Amino acid sequence: MSKIPVSVFIVAQDEEHHIGRVLDSCQEFDEIIVVDSGSTDQTKSIAQSKGAKVIHHDWPGYAKQKQYAKDLCRHEWVLNLDADEELTPNFIDEVKQFINSEHDYVALKCRRNDLFIGKFFSKLTRLPTNTRLFKKSCVKYLIHNLVHEGPDILGKIKHTSAAFNHYGYADIAQLTDKYNKYSSLKAKEKFLKGRKASALKLILIYPLEFIRNYLVYRYCFSGLRGFIFSHLAAYYALSKEAKLYELNKSS
Repeated sequence: MSKIPVSVFIVAQDEEHHIGRVLDSCQEFDEIIVVDSGSTDQTKSIAQSKGAKVIHHDWPGYAKQKQYAKDLCRHEWVLNLDADEELTPNFIDEVKQFINSEHDYVALKCRRNDLFIGKFFSKLTRLPTNTRLFKKSCVKYLIHNLVHEGPDILGKIKHTSAAFNHYGYADIAQLTDKYNKYSSLKAKEKFLKGRKASALKLILIYPLEFIRNYLVYRYCFSGLRGFIFSHLAAYYALSKEAKLYELNKSS
């Protein structure tokens, strides 16, 4: 059976606990590229054993690393994944149908299904979206962003309910570690752009963000896990604004 004419690219470092799972889910695609920034565990050997082309490139930042990996891809249609993710059969079927259909879309925005405290969230939850499949020539990464780096899509985007699985928020410690790291980077990014913290936003952002996640995005249907996740997401929003305030005051 012929492979799907799509290049998958993944940037990774020290992901031996995850990399095998994501690569196993990508075997129907014609090209798999892993750009490694200096793993000291078995990430590279596992990736090579799964048929991926592994290339070393020192870490220049999220956006620049993804731009570098994208430019290595042979096919016009490319699929970006993180090492802690996994494609589902439904998602792969959606990709096949999308790239084989006549349309003027240049990208596909899909859903992300997060594992948290041992389970995926309820099907009634409004899952977050990510643009992962796109035409290589119609995309550039926002290289000045320190986190949440893009991509910037130059064309029409189709939305799909098909979801991939994400294991990077599996437990509270993992999630809070990531939120702490990302909030620091986001605050620094805003500070470098001359943004100022808002007193009103500092006061209101936590309750409003909790309500948005718990009720609007319907994490309430996932019981106590959804309650905890909504509070952590609200704290992440507050942390970004609080750290920007701290940078403003210390400059």
